[in-house]
Amino acid sequence: MKQQRPTRRRNVKLEPPPAWRARAVLIGFAVFGVVLAGRAFDLQVVEHEFLAQEGEKRHLRTVEVPAVRGAIRDRNGEPLALSAPTESVWAVPSALLEAPEKLGPLARVLDMKTDDLRERLRAHASRQFLYLRRQLSPAEGRMVMAVEAPGVFLQREYKRYYPAGEAAAQLVGLTNIDGAGQEGLELALQARLDGQPGSRRVIKDRLGRVVDDIAEFAPPRAGQDIRLTVDLRLQYAAYRELKAAVERNRASSGMVVMVEPSSGDVLAMASYPSFNPNNRDALDPSGLRHRAVTDTFEPGSTIKPLIMARALDEGRIGPGSVIDTEGGVWRVSRDLTVRDFRDYGDVDLKRLLTKSSNVGAAKIGLELGPESVWQTYLDFGFGAETASGFPGERTGVLRDFYNWGRVETATAAYGYGVAVTGLQLAGAYAALANDGLAQSLKLVREQTQVLGSEPRQVVTPQAARTVRQKMSGVVSNEGTASRAALPGYSVAGKTGTVRKVGGSGYNRERHQSLFVGMTPLDNPRVVTVVVIDEPRGKDYYGGAVAAPVFARVMRDALRVMKVRPDQGGTLTADAAAADGERS
Repeated sequence: MKQQRPTRRRNVKLEPPPAWRARAVLIGFAVFGVVLAGRAFDLQVVEHEFLAQEGEKRHLRTVEVPAVRGAIRDRNGEPLALSAPTESVWAVPSALLEAPEKLGPLARVLDMKTDDLRERLRAHASRQFLYLRRQLSPAEGRMVMAVEAPGVFLQREYKRYYPAGEAAAQLVGLTNIDGAGQEGLELALQARLDGQPGSRRVIKDRLGRVVDDIAEFAPPRAGQDIRLTVDLRLQYAAYRELKAAVERNRASSGMVVMVEPSSGDVLAMASYPSFNPNNRDALDPSGLRHRAVTDTFEPGSTIKPLIMARALDEGRIGPGSVIDTEGGVWRVSRDLTVRDFRDYGDVDLKRLLTKSSNVGAAKIGLELGPESVWQTYLDFGFGAETASGFPGERTGVLRDFYNWGRVETATAAYGYGVAVTGLQLAGAYAALANDGLAQSLKLVREQTQVLGSEPRQVVTPQAARTVRQKMSGVVSNEGTASRAALPGYSVAGKTGTVRKVGGSGYNRERHQSLFVGMTPLDNPRVVTVVVIDEPRGKDYYGGAVAAPVFARVMRDALRVMKVRPDQGGTLTADAAAADGERS
């Protein structure tokens, strides 16, 4: 075999790189360094403040510190609405879903089904905040946190409680779950009751957990406490007797309003049916409205004392006037025949009210004339809101007298063709009780005077006293409301039994039973209005249905207010003790 000779390696001479390439690389590194330094300067100096703010947006949070809503109390300081601290549970859904083993224990504490909780979290997985349950007790809140579920937190809130329950539900009203007034005085006084939330600056991680507090804190400002004119003891008594009367007479509803004539303070204002404001799940919307201010009705014969007072004032009749009732049937015009229950013959003013003669009242109304009758009702507060400030208050119906003829004037004189609220009727009788001086009706003790609602002299003191004396016959054995009498006390009052309007005129089967009264006669301390709507029992007359409610409520009121009997009798134990202390 021929042996190969080794190949001779040739020497290759390498050329050095061109000098410009090295310079280019050095220049490139230099430019990169300058750019890097410039960018660092831009970030650290020029844009520092902007970038710091952007960073804070991702980590710093302003947390609201809730404020306590002001309390509502009665005139003696008894609570009607209070706020108690609660805990609301919220979560970051994505974080909680990462720990499926915690869903079962957490669902049990929250009284939820595990599958429902899981589905809810999945439906809102992209959110960073989701309420799971609101307004738990602090003890329940501690149980939630004991589960140690990731992404679950507590938030302090306040829940509204109503110690008086259904007895003052429509009056006080209620708030929504966020603490804003929705009904009643909670709504009317929202601006004063609502507090100003505080705030604190915190650092949170990506799961929403507070990891540090910044020294920036603005304390919350609590809402203002409100003191009402209402006496809770009288409110309880009014509601208790009203509820019993509505159920006893199988009526559809009812209302009671109690007013202190000398001040215009509303001492009680009850409506039934009602609702329990502490149990929102069983809340019946039909019980929300306060009928004493939202429902209007024709006052019927309860309006007669007002017309009589004005006629005395204008000299159209005198204290000793006698009126012919035309045998109980009087044809006013072709379209109207006024009827009494029976023939009362010639009646003086006391007997006119005692027997509630429509003929006598119609004659007085026609003697006054349409403008004067209309002005009388306007002066006594009909056709306009009271100064109470209660939300949803109705003005009633008082049509302009320009459209009144003899028929409208006559019927208005015995309470038809005019519509009022229970609060308006109480205000009108309070003026009679206060010697003709009408005070603005108030529900809040420190309520400021509303422009145009200053005290006004509606009729002269003499006319008011005369009418009160004539009204005393109504509660006598001969009157229509003997069941309103109070042993030891003089009582002045008036009944009303009104047919309700249906689709084809006045319905003979549907009535409203009314009684308005005051005591003691010479210096009335309390005026009380009772209205029972559509009683379906054996009785429907105001003297049989509404008057007994007045008597029961007033017995409690006289005891609570320590009013001495003015016609013999004895003081209650409380009143006697108070009298002994004064002496």
